[in-house]
Amino acid sequence: MTDVTSDPRHRPLGEILSPKTAEPFVKAFGIHTVGDLLEHLPRRYLRRGELTDLRDLRPGEHATVSVDVTGLNSRYLQHRRLNLLEVSARSGQEEMRLSFFSRRKLTWKLEVGKPAMFSGKVEVFRDKLQMTNPEVDTEGLGEDFADTLVPIYPATAKLESKNIGKAIGVALDMVGPLPDPLPPALRKTYGLMGIDDAYRQVHRPVDAAQAKAARERLKWDEALVLQVALAQRRLAAERAPAVPRSPREDGLLSAFDDSLPFTLTAGQLRVGRQISADLVRSFPMQRLLQGEVGSGKTVVALRAMLTVVDSGGQAALLAPTEVLATQHLRSLRRLLGDLAEAGTLGAAAAATNVVLLTGSQPMAARRKALLAAADGSAGIVVGTHALLTENVQFADLGLVVVDEQHRFGVEQRDLLRERAEAAGRNPPHLLVMTATPIPRTVAMTVFGDLETSTLTELPAGRTPIRSHVAPTRLQYRMWERVREEVAAGHQAFVVCPRIGEKASEDDEPGYRVDEDGAAKRPPLAVVDVVPRLEGGPLAGLSLDVLHGRLTAEEKDEAMARFVRGETAVLIATTMVEVGVDVPNATVIVILDADRFGISQLHQLRGRVGRGTAASWCFLATDADEGSPVHQRIEAVAGTLDGATLARLDLKTRREGDILGAAQSGRRRSLRLLNLLTDEPLLVNARAEAETLVRSDPELEGQPLLAAAVEDRIGEQRAAYLEKA
Repeated sequence: MTDVTSDPRHRPLGEILSPKTAEPFVKAFGIHTVGDLLEHLPRRYLRRGELTDLRDLRPGEHATVSVDVTGLNSRYLQHRRLNLLEVSARSGQEEMRLSFFSRRKLTWKLEVGKPAMFSGKVEVFRDKLQMTNPEVDTEGLGEDFADTLVPIYPATAKLESKNIGKAIGVALDMVGPLPDPLPPALRKTYGLMGIDDAYRQVHRPVDAAQAKAARERLKWDEALVLQVALAQRRLAAERAPAVPRSPREDGLLSAFDDSLPFTLTAGQLRVGRQISADLVRSFPMQRLLQGEVGSGKTVVALRAMLTVVDSGGQAALLAPTEVLATQHLRSLRRLLGDLAEAGTLGAAAAATNVVLLTGSQPMAARRKALLAAADGSAGIVVGTHALLTENVQFADLGLVVVDEQHRFGVEQRDLLRERAEAAGRNPPHLLVMTATPIPRTVAMTVFGDLETSTLTELPAGRTPIRSHVAPTRLQYRMWERVREEVAAGHQAFVVCPRIGEKASEDDEPGYRVDEDGAAKRPPLAVVDVVPRLEGGPLAGLSLDVLHGRLTAEEKDEAMARFVRGETAVLIATTMVEVGVDVPNATVIVILDADRFGISQLHQLRGRVGRGTAASWCFLATDADEGSPVHQRIEAVAGTLDGATLARLDLKTRREGDILGAAQSGRRRSLRLLNLLTDEPLLVNARAEAETLVRSDPELEGQPLLAAAVEDRIGEQRAAYLEKA
């Protein structure tokens, strides 16, 4: 069997470079080993001798450019006692300036009309691109110059792309043939080169086709390792025993369905049947329920929880915030009515108890909730991360519902299941919910260990939300609409990007100036907005605030007042982003909408339109009309289709942000795969992984692949523990 411990990629970087040379790699990029260095791939390639399109450069980045020198001007700055060499250069129709300051005479062999390469930080000065004291390269400008590609690496001011390339060259020259984790048959099927050739050709490509083929091979490594890990999770879940959960004909679920004042949608019934079929199996359900904002996921989840309670078990609903957990408690009790009042006079015969468990509860309430969970008298326990603490015990936990999965990691959603197994009990069934629409490739990559159900239709009677972008010049009309809705007996949300600091009435927010000279103020804050609205467009209306600096009791009271209709306008941060259900709220104003992401704006918009009255969403911004950020907000206003917005969001944010929170908390979980363009590869990788794991669950016949999977899982676990 292959000795995986001999893999030269595991060697510390300091062994092939000097420890002093290796230190900047650790500090700048967390590169500790030869493998880490080889995986630091070029961001792009520069064809020597070919003029670079300077329009691709971004201020603030460290870049390498190939340009024609068009002018040289050398002079001595007497007041600074420095020599200054100013170089004018051109690439195509774009110009740039390069400035060199030195106490010594500058003697580079730069000539007007000749090409040169410069590497440095891109700046803008007087509307022109500029580099100050860049690295200069005039070597190799002969006939062979145009026949090679120069890799341009992610770099810093102290660790330039050229030096990174030299270090990678040393590594490639010193390490022997690299062991290949991909099975030979798979490589042959898809025409993939070996891993050793892939690293050498991605860092030293002869041409663009070779670089593309090398990257395609490395994408396969990334995709297959991820899909194998997910396939192993699916298989392990299938092999774990679980208690089948069936409803009783005269039980709680039946009584609940009979009491509903509305008709379930076709989608809710379809997904309900899928979940029921999962719950009666002898291995744990692993299902993702995704649905549009307001599509009725809570009712579907509640019916699943009631099925488990009917079978003698308990259900836990895990929410990311106390506000959302409290809102869930109210919603479940309201939906259940006397079915949630077991042990009280007038309770229904099949009734159960629904209790709340959070970290900031008063001790008496917390103790009572812990006891109800432990003795089984609470059929449903709603809570935050407090449910994950070791002192929380259940009599018979049969189902865990995780709401807003993107706020939790894989490790967290598994914790209750692992704790049950450690106590010798069967693991609970799992239902994961998200209101953030997920493109197929994201679901396949992030939630590949889960079966997926989707709700697309809204309950009958819902009126589509009218969305408008509100530029500064038209925001007076936005506030008029708020007053009109309040006068009609409705309520409104106003959302700000931040809490802010307490300030005196005559304090004005400070301004900063961007590099392009445009004035940019700080994001609007709740504590600043409230007095301006009270004394301005919303004068005379009852206003309240909700933000993270309030105590748990203050948050709960503010939300309760709004739910009861005592407050006309709730001014809040994004704490109201998910789960807040106030059907009487018909208008939401999102201030500084350009400071929010696409999915976040869609989620916030979903706080209204939950009743039968017409609803409004105003996306207030002072962004320039026609600018990219303004176009992004217009895209949100132009559609209520979450799937369309999800793909746009993925295109805008890329998968790094999305996968980071969902998988391990790392900033970027995928280095090469693009979830919008690499779907065919991901589909094939999933199929191959399924075949491999079904025939060899522990990958005993593929030790190199098993080691690669373990390396990835180890990284994720370490990242999670560090974050926790």
